[in-house]
Amino acid sequence: MFKNYFKIAWRNLANQKVLSFISIFGLSLGIACFSLFVLYAVNEFNYDGFHKNADNIYRIYAWDKMATNGNNLLDAKGKIFMPMPLGPAMKRDFPDVENYTRYIQQYEFFIKAGDEGRRENIAFADPSFFSVFSFRLKYGDPATALKSLNSIVLTEDAAKRIFGKTEVIGQTLQVKQEDKFEPFVVTAIAENPPANSSFQFSMLCSFEYFATTSYGKNSADDWFGFYPYLTFVRLKPGSRLPFDPSLLAAFRAKYYPHEEENARNQGWKGRGAANWFGLEPIRDMHTDTRFSFIKVTPVDPGKIWLLLSIAGGLLLIACINFVNLSTAKSAERAKEVGIRKSIGAYRWQLSLQFISESVVLSLIASVLAIVLVKLFLPYVNRLSDRALVFPLFGTSWSLWLVLGGSVIVGVLSGLYPAAYLSSFKAAKVLKGSVHSGRNKGQVRNILVVGQFSSAIFLMIATIFAIRQLNFMRQQDPGFSRDQVVSIPMDGITYRKYDLLKQELSGSSLVSGVTASRDLLGSHLDQTGVEFRAQKGPLRQLASTFLVVDHDYLTLYKIPLVLGNNFSSDPQANGKEYIVNEALAKELLKEDQKAPLSSLIGAHFGFDSLGKIVGIAKDFNFNSLHYKIETLFLINEKQRGLNNISVKINGSEVKAALSFIGSVWKKNFPDHPFEYQFLDEHFAELYGADNQVSKIVEILAGLAIFISCLGLFGLASYSAEKRTKEIGIRKVLGASVQNIVGMLSRDGLRYVLIAALIAWPLAWWSVTRWLQDYAYRIPVSWWVFLLAGLGAVVIALATISFQAIRAAVANPVEALRSE
Repeated sequence: MFKNYFKIAWRNLANQKVLSFISIFGLSLGIACFSLFVLYAVNEFNYDGFHKNADNIYRIYAWDKMATNGNNLLDAKGKIFMPMPLGPAMKRDFPDVENYTRYIQQYEFFIKAGDEGRRENIAFADPSFFSVFSFRLKYGDPATALKSLNSIVLTEDAAKRIFGKTEVIGQTLQVKQEDKFEPFVVTAIAENPPANSSFQFSMLCSFEYFATTSYGKNSADDWFGFYPYLTFVRLKPGSRLPFDPSLLAAFRAKYYPHEEENARNQGWKGRGAANWFGLEPIRDMHTDTRFSFIKVTPVDPGKIWLLLSIAGGLLLIACINFVNLSTAKSAERAKEVGIRKSIGAYRWQLSLQFISESVVLSLIASVLAIVLVKLFLPYVNRLSDRALVFPLFGTSWSLWLVLGGSVIVGVLSGLYPAAYLSSFKAAKVLKGSVHSGRNKGQVRNILVVGQFSSAIFLMIATIFAIRQLNFMRQQDPGFSRDQVVSIPMDGITYRKYDLLKQELSGSSLVSGVTASRDLLGSHLDQTGVEFRAQKGPLRQLASTFLVVDHDYLTLYKIPLVLGNNFSSDPQANGKEYIVNEALAKELLKEDQKAPLSSLIGAHFGFDSLGKIVGIAKDFNFNSLHYKIETLFLINEKQRGLNNISVKINGSEVKAALSFIGSVWKKNFPDHPFEYQFLDEHFAELYGADNQVSKIVEILAGLAIFISCLGLFGLASYSAEKRTKEIGIRKVLGASVQNIVGMLSRDGLRYVLIAALIAWPLAWWSVTRWLQDYAYRIPVSWWVFLLAGLGAVVIALATISFQAIRAAVANPVEALRSE
């Protein structure tokens, strides 16, 4: 029976080559797109899931609410960098903590292998790192790999890059620490971290060594500083510690005994403590966007689900095409159904036959989809910055998933055509009467409307996404970032900053030099400061801050509303503060009648000698996703300057970069010259938005293309079925324009209905999406009209091609048999 069904299905496909191709190709595009996005979603949601004890590994974080008189200066802030003594204290105080490890994300160091010097990224971790996590070692013992102070673990790629081979256990590397080189012995070679790991390291040194450095010694018992330590714990299976806030609250109170009292004194009026510890499952890290400063940037799960939903909608459009084209051919199958029923075929047998045909078509489409996935995957990897692999034959489940998915798509797509075709009455069919009533083709028309509603929706979303991104790129941030070259400094190079500045400023190729601890566009640190107005008590508050050189505002052309710039007098270093307008308003909120000028000279800062010398105009030091926060700038080099900003002559970029490189090489022959234009850095801030915009743009194009494929197929079939009618009309004097208009009218009507449905849905979705941006474009009405007209033009072009072809045909050919 099934062999017979297969033969009939194959013959029907062969007899309707054009419609069969449209159905198969459209369905294959839908399956391919959906498969790619399922692959992407599985990869993102399965980040860090490869660890053997992933279900019991947690990252420790702190959640802080900073308040002044009950009003938040800053929103609640999550922090993932924990004090150095936290891990040992958790292990000591909680029996459920089986083990812990601390990790410092990789940063650049200067190393030597033999006589060859280079810059390499090095991370630090506790000896327990390979016990808590399941990173595989190709050579070496995980229990002892990081046990000795001067041990270093290389990945396979790092070993090949440095030594040219992987069997290098016992080899020595010289790593520059502060002013001298320290020898490190290779104790293990690790396999390269999986692409879906939040830990992307190439070299790993012992945390025990870091603890012996001056920086490590200063933070050994410090529970209050700002340090770069990520802390992870492995709990016993079934532990309730992550779900019992009271235990973690008691633990925090033990090590911060006066914290809540101080918060109340500063104005905290919320319930419970203003600060607490939390435990986050390691599987959730990659989709938690609340935390900053992570090397592997987290992704918004909402965007993943959005893209997956759009891809699912694309697959639905492709399935609708199949249903429409199957039911459109119903008249040709009517006699077959009538004859089969007359000789005793049951309805379920006919339904099974049509569903079998649908499954065959779906399987063919799936084979083509696999080819398309293989072709598109490299482009998707470049677009998403991932290393996705389509494991069709790599695992048994993947092949069964593809086959099972194809069968499910085929069955679901074939249910309605099977029910519709098998419902024909044998007597009516054999008399030549198949369709009757006002509902002829109504379901098919509804599906066409659904197709184009989705396509118009995506067109509108794409236009708004592109306009919002362009708006963010072109928006004036309140400072000048054109032709600014950013050069990173480390603990050695920053010591010669004054000399670098002097030498660079002496050239006409350079119009300005300054420095800062953090780069604009990065997430700046927050800190607590004190403030006393001319009249009023001393207040404690929190704000974002930026350590800068005294020429910072001049180079970036940040205007002052009141007051003066920083003094170049060394005696003023660390005693002068410049606040932005947002912070100035916050400082005066208790005395709103006081003028801004009253802040000049007021006590502000980290100690009793600090004072406000100027008020800067607000500027966007973050991306436009965020509103302008309170900010103060301080000129205190002792706090560290990590980035040089050099303003160059825009007409001589190559010469300027060559000059800067020569000055750098002269002063730091062992340190490579690395730079980045500030514009490029800000472009990276919108990288995720740009990715989503491009993906939605592609999906919108595919949705329109697949919809037009279906419309093309229906128009082709309709023109073919009305060949004799068209011939008679032409004989009676109908013009080509009349016939084209007659054949196009119905299709255009459904597209217009689709626009009326898509517009309110798109308005609601776009309005909600734009809420994620603090600075956003208006929801313009003309975008909706443009998308609707675009869909009409595209549909008209699709239908007209077949309509004109039918209209210009010789009527003699159509009427010859009459």
